[in-house]
Amino acid sequence: MTTQPDLAAARSLPPRGPDGRFRRPEVQDLSDPSLYLNRELSWLEFNRRVLAQAADTAVPLLERLRFISIFHSNLDEFFMIRVAGLKDQVAAGLRLRTPDGMSAVEQLEAISRRVRPMAEQSTVTLHERILPLLARRGVGVVHVADLDERTLGRLHKQFDEQIFPVLTPLAVDPGHPFPYISNLAISLAVSVRDHKTGQRKLARVKVPGVLPRFWQVPGSRRAWVPLEELIRWRLDALFPGMDVESAHLFRVTRNADMDVDEDEAEDLLLAIQAQLSRRRFGSVVRLEVADDMPADTVRTLQEELDISSMHTYPVRGLLGLADVSQLADLDQPTLRFSPWVPVTHPRLRTSADDPVDSPTMFERIAEHDILLRHPYHSFATSVEQFVTAAADDPQVLAIKQTLYRTSGDSPMFRALIHAAEAGKQVVALVELKARFDEEANIEWARILERAGVHVVYGLVGLKTHCKTMLVVRRETEGIRRYVHIGTGNYHPGTAKLYTDLGLLTADVDIAEDVTQLFNYLTGYARHDRYRQLMVAPVSLRDRITELIREQAELGTDGLIRVKLNSLSDRSLIRELYAASRAGATVDLIVRGICGIRPGIPGVSDRIRVMSVLGRLLEHERILQFGQDMWIGSADWLPRNLDRRVEAMVPIEDEDLAKELRRILDVTWQDTRQGWRLRADGTWETPPDVDSVASQARFMAETRAADLEQA
Repeated sequence: MTTQPDLAAARSLPPRGPDGRFRRPEVQDLSDPSLYLNRELSWLEFNRRVLAQAADTAVPLLERLRFISIFHSNLDEFFMIRVAGLKDQVAAGLRLRTPDGMSAVEQLEAISRRVRPMAEQSTVTLHERILPLLARRGVGVVHVADLDERTLGRLHKQFDEQIFPVLTPLAVDPGHPFPYISNLAISLAVSVRDHKTGQRKLARVKVPGVLPRFWQVPGSRRAWVPLEELIRWRLDALFPGMDVESAHLFRVTRNADMDVDEDEAEDLLLAIQAQLSRRRFGSVVRLEVADDMPADTVRTLQEELDISSMHTYPVRGLLGLADVSQLADLDQPTLRFSPWVPVTHPRLRTSADDPVDSPTMFERIAEHDILLRHPYHSFATSVEQFVTAAADDPQVLAIKQTLYRTSGDSPMFRALIHAAEAGKQVVALVELKARFDEEANIEWARILERAGVHVVYGLVGLKTHCKTMLVVRRETEGIRRYVHIGTGNYHPGTAKLYTDLGLLTADVDIAEDVTQLFNYLTGYARHDRYRQLMVAPVSLRDRITELIREQAELGTDGLIRVKLNSLSDRSLIRELYAASRAGATVDLIVRGICGIRPGIPGVSDRIRVMSVLGRLLEHERILQFGQDMWIGSADWLPRNLDRRVEAMVPIEDEDLAKELRRILDVTWQDTRQGWRLRADGTWETPPDVDSVASQARFMAETRAADLEQA
């Protein structure tokens, strides 16, 4: 296994001054655009690393297929939100420039240049590598032309009974205006010729999203035909009396961002609902066409959809590859990752010998803080059990919880309803502006309200992104408060796929801070000072800046280690550059967007950046300044620091702090799935394909510890 180089040997130190102290070299201004990486292009590089997982031969075949789906789902959202926002800037005539000095037009051009080869690479990976390998294992996406007459007869019957009634061919002519094309829908542009007049006409047939994208071949459990191919095969049934001359696939992506004027909205819920209905009709930001579509048909689509060639993408093979997740879910265990079953945290295990006399969850938390790490530790036997125990406990008076993304079928959701129906004071802050979960959150909010839960929709102008829960309990000594603060959403689904941390504590100061935070979220309280928490937008930015500067003052004794999803805030990047110039060690583990350039002489010699991508999505946020450790919900993006409610909590128990430091240590040692960022913005491929990935190591260690305690 490749070992990490010694820090002192790996990095040049700044020169010493006459007094022997390290001094900062007088180099370029830290606001120089050349010191920053573009946010949008950095995100595309993250998605390129996702695509690399699909090409990794060590990854099971169906999981490689899933990474293809994730890559394209990510890209769809990127166009719907980020590209749409840039196009809005251009349309509005705004002359904004990013920290790296790029205008909106320059960014759109750069995105177009970078996306095209990536999309082609995904096509090659799918059609020339993954699908042929799956076919050898008996799992295949097949063509209608390859099927025998008996199978075709059975497919013919399926088409007539299950597909044909749903289809609606739409003519395009002076009497029939160009039809509305819904977001992310796959369509066929069909050229037909009238038998009688010989006139050519254009029609559009939508591939219905209400039907499965891939249809199981009759008589086979492991062969599938794309729905669009079945429709193209039977187009004659849709156009009787016409000769179908050609049919080519296309797909549009629309602006799906929402702009809610919260200051003018008397009812935020109604305002969000109104914006959701308008989202369907956002402007087109991308047009994907089959690479064999005739040029005149492409021009027609571009004119009708008001889209330029720069935003038109020819595609070879299947369109809408996010849908291959349907095939990735096939029940083929040998083609999937070995299942991981989370274990119960050792401090929450119930004695098998005497479960009745085992300490309650509240007694365990009161005795000692508990640090949870999902999905290595079970979400069900920790966070969900915490809420369920609170709902069932007659001594619990109140439960307060933030809900950014959740699931209505989770035990936690049912526990809140049960607690409210039992007469407890239950408050749920439901963030209606959680992107692409707005409709679900509105539905959950209404269900909770009907059960008697006090539902709050957040603060005007801010998204509530913090992950906090407060339980108020009557005990012999008086009222005691129990708290959960986490890095991830209260969602049982993502808790199985995302790495996240959570703290269960009865610490008085933390509980007081969380109480004040909920008062801020639900009422008119203006609480500007917290005993323990760093809270955005109140104190988080200023406090992080102070902590970075404190380590910079220590020179070569300074240590900053950070694990985040994204880092692009220019102010904090400048502080990290300054800390590096002062001699401090700066190690950054950033999964996605990263705007900092490591390894620039005289600026970032002491900065290293890595990113880990594996079967789990790295989602936890850990901050280390010296030996002080923090966890919480905030990334280092302007939106998290200034336009969201976030909470970071210190981990002061030394045993728990050691656990966090070891997470960072092990992650830094990952040469199997750990990518390293170069100063030019490119990422170095993990060098050691035979080493053990950090996620696999954490799983093995968690399982071994669980067996040892059993």
